Amino acid sequence: MAAASVVRAAGRRSRRFFDIFVAEVPWTVSSKELKEYFSQFGSVQRCQLPFDRDTGFHRRYCWIKFSTPEEVQNVLQKDSHILEGSKLALKQQIRRRRSQRKNPRE
Repeated sequence: MAAASVVRAAGRRSRRFFDIFVAEVPWTVSSKELKEYFSQFGSVQRCQLPFDRDTGFHRRYCWIKFSTPEEVQNVLQKDSHILEGSKLALKQQIRRRRSQRKNPRE
């Protein structure tokens, strides 16, 4: 019985996303530059920098996905992150599976 709970817990950990939400991204910074900057803390799997269709500029925020939770902690342990003279605002994001989300109609 205990072995089954250990296996379930390991499965839940492997399904989590270990993402960082980054705000206050300077207009002049590209997703490539963000990926290069954050790669000093670990293996960056993805950098998503959304753009506004009307203006053509990015929205000054992005999400960074790392390979492991340890890499996320490496990023969060640093006091401040500065790119092109602007201090980035970081927040850890743990996404839940759809079955774990609250129903907005309730």
